[in-house]
Amino acid sequence: MIPLSVLDLSFVPEGHSPGDALRHSLDLAQHAERWGYHRYWVAEHHNMPGIASAATSVVIGYIAGGTKTIRVGAGGIMLPNHAPMLIAEQFGTLETLYPGRIDLGLGRAPGTDQATLRALRRDPNSADSFPHDVQELQAFLAPVQPGQRIQAVPGGGLNVPIWILGSSHYGAQLAAALGLPYAFASHFAPDALATALALYRQRFQPSEQLARPHVMAGVNIVAADTDEEARFLFTTIQQAFTNLHRGRPGKYPPPIKDIETYWSPSEKLRASHMLTYAIVGSPKTVREGLEHFIAETGADELMIVSAIYDHAARLRSYEIVSEIGASSKMVAPGSS
Repeated sequence: MIPLSVLDLSFVPEGHSPGDALRHSLDLAQHAERWGYHRYWVAEHHNMPGIASAATSVVIGYIAGGTKTIRVGAGGIMLPNHAPMLIAEQFGTLETLYPGRIDLGLGRAPGTDQATLRALRRDPNSADSFPHDVQELQAFLAPVQPGQRIQAVPGGGLNVPIWILGSSHYGAQLAAALGLPYAFASHFAPDALATALALYRQRFQPSEQLARPHVMAGVNIVAADTDEEARFLFTTIQQAFTNLHRGRPGKYPPPIKDIETYWSPSEKLRASHMLTYAIVGSPKTVREGLEHFIAETGADELMIVSAIYDHAARLRSYEIVSEIGASSKMVAPGSS
């Protein structure tokens, strides 16, 4: 069976606080662990009232401390916002506290707007050094060399698994050149999915970390007992993407009965395009959608995103997906 994992932005619903969101994240992680999910990742975003995972390393520690076996990591850390040594120390500390359970996904985007980037005291051109910064981070996590003057403590020698995240050809080429696993953000950026995965697989160079290409693809899933209920719950995500286009990102709104009264035709077109890889429906509908997506991408893993307003309904969605995974023979094409 293809591994299923969770991407959680610790989203903040209207009427709730960031504290509520983080407690919901831990509860979801504990359920996901029992349901057999492989990884639980949180992501770095700044100045977003609807996302509570800005202090990503801290949130990872909170989730890892409240679970026992599931891998916990970043999907991802926006490396241009940080000195590689600091990330090596943070994730070295996490790996020391929760050995064998920590993942480090790295992104090149700032995870925010230019004004907030200045507030973070980062150079807007820092993304240009992303390949060098990734290699510097790898060196800090590698075994300490004789005479090495600057070390990440803890961090050196822990070899925390690094992933490259991306939504374009750039990340695919870098992951291939460095021989690292690649996670594609198809849950919001569908355009380059096929070409980026093909490029990554064609150019992959084996490394000490990874002998063969390994792809994880993101997919929005809203599963419910009926198609009608799932489509209703999905309107939260549709509104959130519309609000993003309007330049008014905020807390996640409750679902509405008629999404057509909320967005204009052009907003519908833009939001629906970003949500190209969204699977919404009953268990039967979701199973068919997952099988089609796996056949189309050949992904080795799937990262499930389910930003559902009601926490109980969100839990139920992830439970349905886990039941589909456990009862089906979903495998990536070419897998043994």
